[in-house]
Amino acid sequence: MTKAFTDSTVLHNGVKMPWLGFGVWQISEGASVVDAVRSAIETGYRSIDTAAAYRNEAGVGQAIQESGIAREELFVTTKVWNADQGYDSTLAAFEQSRKLLGLEYLDLYLIHWPTKGKYKDTWRAIEKIYADGLARAIGVCNFQTHHLEDLKADAKVIPMVNQVEYHPLLAQQPLRQYCRENNIQLEAWSPLMQGNLDQPVLAEIAARYGKSAAQIVLRWDLQNEVVTIPKSTTPSRIRENTEIFDFELSAEDMARITALDAGRRFGPDPDNFNF
Repeated sequence: MTKAFTDSTVLHNGVKMPWLGFGVWQISEGASVVDAVRSAIETGYRSIDTAAAYRNEAGVGQAIQESGIAREELFVTTKVWNADQGYDSTLAAFEQSRKLLGLEYLDLYLIHWPTKGKYKDTWRAIEKIYADGLARAIGVCNFQTHHLEDLKADAKVIPMVNQVEYHPLLAQQPLRQYCRENNIQLEAWSPLMQGNLDQPVLAEIAARYGKSAAQIVLRWDLQNEVVTIPKSTTPSRIRENTEIFDFELSAEDMARITALDAGRRFGPDPDNFNF
């Protein structure tokens, strides 16, 4: 089990991906994102997750350049947005992201949403990016089991990662099981339920371990073997989110947290979204 902040999972192609990363969704371009990413890297984060749709790739790239950390020590993820899906447009979108980030290669490139009628052509383009050595690993976001099955039918490469909304109120157990059986690493976005942490069970467990509710949830992610990418712009919170490697939740507490599952989404439903 994950023992240290520096621990990584190994994706099915042998690439190592840190268990704990830093997300930058809703952090605005410019000084805000530069400062947040710089703070995260100084704290010890080596995995940074952005997306074309976040419109902050240039700032992420600037913070990476200014960090002084060797490129090979970092794990950088970005995503192709829905409007850019399709074969040629995905290749162009990737080049644009690469240029904004100022990077020769990406560590992980993802399809942001399973846009109907387009994601198979998008995946073919991403397979080419992977074959050309421009992305060390490739994957998807927000794919349900049926999307993954559909993709697999024609794919040359099975996605290495599926990044989905995942937290105690949306434990996604059938999807988690499917991904495990197919060697697809599950990754959690909005792991802290967009701040909706006021659950009595979490408060009670947190008090017992001397941790915050957020730290309990992030630890639950890791013990479920789910990569997690909490976001914050506050240096103290950025650090607090890393202080989850000095304790372990009991099997009973893990089960109690999982039992909070109510199928509740704070983001869009991948089967019913229109953007």
